[in-house]
Amino acid sequence: MASPFNPNNLVRSVDPLLTPADLKKFDPLLPQQEKLVAGFRKTIRDILDGTDARLLAVVGPCSIHDVVGADDYARRLSALAHELSESLFVIMRVYFEKPRGASEWSGFLTDPHLDGNFRVEDGLKASRKFLHHLVRMELPAGTEALDPFLPAYLGDMFSWMAIGQRASESNAHRMIASGLPVPVGFKNGRHEDGVRTAAEAIRAATRPHDYLGFADDGRLSVFHTCGNDYAHLVLRGSEGSSNYGSAAVSRAEEELERAGQPQRIIVDCSHGNSHYDPARQGDVLHDVLAQVENGNSSIVGFMLESYLGWGNQPVHPGRGGLQPGVSVTDPCIDWETTETLLREAAERFAKVRADMGL
Repeated sequence: MASPFNPNNLVRSVDPLLTPADLKKFDPLLPQQEKLVAGFRKTIRDILDGTDARLLAVVGPCSIHDVVGADDYARRLSALAHELSESLFVIMRVYFEKPRGASEWSGFLTDPHLDGNFRVEDGLKASRKFLHHLVRMELPAGTEALDPFLPAYLGDMFSWMAIGQRASESNAHRMIASGLPVPVGFKNGRHEDGVRTAAEAIRAATRPHDYLGFADDGRLSVFHTCGNDYAHLVLRGSEGSSNYGSAAVSRAEEELERAGQPQRIIVDCSHGNSHYDPARQGDVLHDVLAQVENGNSSIVGFMLESYLGWGNQPVHPGRGGLQPGVSVTDPCIDWETTETLLREAAERFAKVRADMGL
């Protein structure tokens, strides 16, 4: 039975949650593992700076909903990443949160059992355990910072983060990005001037900020940040158009220059750029690689939405009837296509490196 309506109190209940410090005690990073993650972050910074002549490849499921399938995927990706490491630095997409869209599912972090019961503590523990598994596998992890409180719980295990299309317009996310110890990619906004919005967000994130947040012990605290010198642009298209072609990339370069920011761009081959059709992701990647071959130096990497199986499927409450290894959010390319595209990208970029005398 629904709770009776009370116009003076619309909160049904409040459940206490473990603190970030409690979660880290539950599953801590060892000093050698902290050093490994720090090394991943430095490599990404070096690629953004141009001192490491490789391409970033952020690859993985639209969202994590099943750690068994995600583990299978991670093992395959880790082996391939090590094989292609001379040309590509591969980061696995590990997205635990999703804005409520057509599926009405908020993500593994808040609804790990896919039953709508919002068992956040279960989600936090399972998410941290999976990330720890990736660290032991020596596979860097990237995510989208949707909830401003996520970095306090899991941020020490990520090597790269993105600020999503809607959140790029959020002042809170810009301030948080200014203090994150990882390179942060801002996706272009939703509207016609979305790239300009992202460029302004990048500029804001590079500056020091002061904001309220929760410390590891759970206390509300004032954070004073230094600014993040490694904020960069992610072109993901919009609902009605793509922005991965050379003309769009050139306009993005102009917007970054206008904002006084380095021209560092990752192209998302999915979302608006593929019009949510996984079969088009390869076409986008081929265009991006051609631009790099033709001398573009602002493109530092690409993103693919990829999982074990092709396409997607609707969320079934309690996981009933789900096909293993198939996305429950955006449609993905399958593993075979992923491997083919990454091998092609590595081979083509190896020739670019050879032409540069590297």
